[in-house]
Amino acid sequence: MGTKNIFNEWGIIITLLLIALPIIVASILAIVKAKAIIKNYLEKKEQERFNNYVKDLTPIEVEKLEQRKRALEFALSNNELSGKTQPVDNKGLIDNISTVETLRFIEQKKKSQPRPYIEPELSKLIIWYLGCATFWLLFGTTVGEYLGIKFVAPDVDHYSWLSFGRLRPVHTNAVFWGWASLAMMGLAYYVIPRVSNVPIASIRTGYRSLILINVSVVLGSLFLMAGINNGGGEYREYIWPVMALFGIGVFISLRNFFKTIAKRTTKEIYVSNWYIISAMMFLLVIAVVAYWPSWQTGLGETVVQGYYMHQGVGMWFMLFNLGLMYYFLPQQLNKPIYSYSLGILAFWAQILFYTLIGTHHFIFSAIPWWLQTVAIVGSAGMIIPVVAGTTNFLMTFKGSWHKLSGSYTLPFYLIGIIFYFTGSLQGTAEAFRFTNLVWHFTDFTVAHSHLTMYGIICFMLWGFIYTIVPRLTGKEPPQITVGAHFWLALIGLLFYTFPLMYGSTLRGLMWMEGTKSFIESVELMAPYWLWRAIGGSLMWLSHILFAYNFYVMVKRKDKITVPTSPIDILKAKQELDTQAQTN
Repeated sequence: MGTKNIFNEWGIIITLLLIALPIIVASILAIVKAKAIIKNYLEKKEQERFNNYVKDLTPIEVEKLEQRKRALEFALSNNELSGKTQPVDNKGLIDNISTVETLRFIEQKKKSQPRPYIEPELSKLIIWYLGCATFWLLFGTTVGEYLGIKFVAPDVDHYSWLSFGRLRPVHTNAVFWGWASLAMMGLAYYVIPRVSNVPIASIRTGYRSLILINVSVVLGSLFLMAGINNGGGEYREYIWPVMALFGIGVFISLRNFFKTIAKRTTKEIYVSNWYIISAMMFLLVIAVVAYWPSWQTGLGETVVQGYYMHQGVGMWFMLFNLGLMYYFLPQQLNKPIYSYSLGILAFWAQILFYTLIGTHHFIFSAIPWWLQTVAIVGSAGMIIPVVAGTTNFLMTFKGSWHKLSGSYTLPFYLIGIIFYFTGSLQGTAEAFRFTNLVWHFTDFTVAHSHLTMYGIICFMLWGFIYTIVPRLTGKEPPQITVGAHFWLALIGLLFYTFPLMYGSTLRGLMWMEGTKSFIESVELMAPYWLWRAIGGSLMWLSHILFAYNFYVMVKRKDKITVPTSPIDILKAKQELDTQAQTN
């Protein structure tokens, strides 16, 4: 193909703008830092001039300064009324003023809000959902960590059931249907009855759904490792009986939520319930469409695959998590959502545009050109719900930014919102024909999927879990390990995605030039795959910390504490004396 200026392509322009945003922010911070350095330099010069002035003071000037100093230092002795008797704190206003029980270099965050009344059985159900989700996060990402290592050491094993082709769908499906789906469902069992102001219709149904989904993921993983799969496209590797179990589990919970909302004592249906219920309905529709027997051959399967793959991400995970965000963010900031209307606009715009974009994964394929164009237009239209939703969330933060520094949950919320904007618009940029030609068959799509599924979905879910579990159990996670989890996950994600995006761009341009062999493009990616493995390792370590934090929040064993205050000591003595008299 002839030479073409890639910077005239809209996809490249949008990508450069997304890259430029953090660079501009960093430049502004650099300017502010430079101004501070210059200011510090000028202050030092002023200090030098002052020192020279002090050295040249005459004895008469020194005497005048001494007189003025004595005048300014005059003060009462502060014991004119109380005398010199030692103070006694008879009202117990002062306590523990001479002890430090935490590390001084770790900033203490605000504790979780007081626990509201929640049915004990419902609390137990939610904990089970989140506990199972945490297990699948560890399992799925451990498999993913092993796959990342295989890029650097491909001959690490020679077992068929550990081959890349079998383990890769085990990784993706475990984190999709095990981790994220179970976590979302568990959180929904908290949100839906609370915004409806009624108890959940059936707790027993919740357990049935939990069992069905777990059985689905267990069987699906075993079948995939044994080489038994659907033979279809990405995220559709489970055979239909396995996926049917998952669908039934979602369906009975959807029915459960419908019954709960129908009994609500509030007049309106809050926007969170709009998003959550719609996400569950869409999941059932796209699963039926994806596995319908008559659509499993020929070009129709390609079209269905594009529809299923993208609707699974956008109309199940994204729509569901946005619904959870519309509940948890205002609640955490203790203020209403900025605009209910923007939430409704984003809801309907996402339904309108996102359902059209699946085939943008098959640009330049054999599917009709008009259908490809519709997908590109729909991808551009996604700017509307993304900008509306991001604006709504950030404007809700307005006036409450100071709460970020004192909270260990809000940083997860904010990162999820930032990646919602950048990751979604990156998807729009990838949909244009030129950028699709460069990036589609490279690891750029892997980086993009992690920016969205990890940067958006995982960070939001972690924030929600750290918010809700202390209210259910009354136990806080260690703040130092929450902070370590946050930074390891964020830094690992950046190490994982940015090198892959850069290397994949070089690889795509190399292919388009057509002057070098394919194996040279593989060799080109070697250092970027190393960064992928490093970033993935950091992310995996953060998941271990998250699992530990979750364990601390839910463990039943109470911590043994030795009383230190006089009240607790006297109370303990009274209890021991009572026990002694009883014995």
